[in-house]
Amino acid sequence: MSSPIRKEPLLYMEEHRVKEDPQDYGLADDVFNMEVFKKKLQVAIVRNDEDGLEFDMIGVYPAIANAFRRLMLSEVPSMAIEKVYIYNNTSIIQDEVLAHRMGLLPLKADPRLFAYRTEESGEAGTEQDTLEYELKVKCTRRKDASKDQSNFDDIYKNHKVYSGHLKWLPKGKQAQIYSESMVNCIHEDILIAQLRPGHELDLRLVAVKGLGKDHAKFSPVATAYYRLLPQIKLNREVYGKDAYLLQSCFSPGVIGIDENECAYVKDARYDSCSRNVYRYPQLEDSVTLGRVRDHYIFTVESVGSLKPDVIFLEAVKVLKKKCRAFIDEIEAE
Repeated sequence: MSSPIRKEPLLYMEEHRVKEDPQDYGLADDVFNMEVFKKKLQVAIVRNDEDGLEFDMIGVYPAIANAFRRLMLSEVPSMAIEKVYIYNNTSIIQDEVLAHRMGLLPLKADPRLFAYRTEESGEAGTEQDTLEYELKVKCTRRKDASKDQSNFDDIYKNHKVYSGHLKWLPKGKQAQIYSESMVNCIHEDILIAQLRPGHELDLRLVAVKGLGKDHAKFSPVATAYYRLLPQIKLNREVYGKDAYLLQSCFSPGVIGIDENECAYVKDARYDSCSRNVYRYPQLEDSVTLGRVRDHYIFTVESVGSLKPDVIFLEAVKVLKKKCRAFIDEIEAE
């Protein structure tokens, strides 16, 4: 999907510097007006599928765009393993390293269905704020394995411990509310440890609701970032070998070549703004590279417990709640 090119506000990307448009005095000098802001603000969804969410946020200040990015990373809650009780660990992995690995396993549990742990919950927690799991795996040698076999899968049983070995232990009435598929690990093939005969793991795991600002394991996104919309303008016609050379200077699909072997801007959206074109003297004056300063392209990839679009909506709710609390403090004074 190609986004409409707007004339301002722009940043020009020259060979050794980034230059502002002479007619653009900067967003910081604008007097903030709520009505004008609402008219300029646009949110356009470009892609929303299992791989992630891509959307455009247009007409906002950098601080607002960055606020949504940080909220998605740090203040949208999720469920993660917080405590690991190790009853037996004879593997080569140290207890603290094993506990850390368990904490990073992504869980399917929807954090909106659970409450935060409080002092009243006690160490064991309650069915409203805690999920419990156990991991019991013992490696043994297969009796039918011959001496000349070299494949570990044929020689040993349970020599690889995966996230799928976790077993959910319902608390209270949780079994009536949730199913195993709703609270287990998102992926069952995450390798936790490798064992040999005589090695054994016996763990009890406690998962709670938390925020990414307290620990990265609670962050619901695998990645959340934004970039400015690129703008590419051809200053003159480029033909033949130079056209193909120009095409190679940009990301695939950005520069097209027509039937006359003339280069044209096909889709500037996915350009990486590498400025490779300035390496070639015959091409450096053929294009003007820029970025639209108030057009942000967001990319959000979820860990799996919440869909990417839900994560963004939850971030909006968090920001709204913060604004409401701040306004209430001002009005109280």
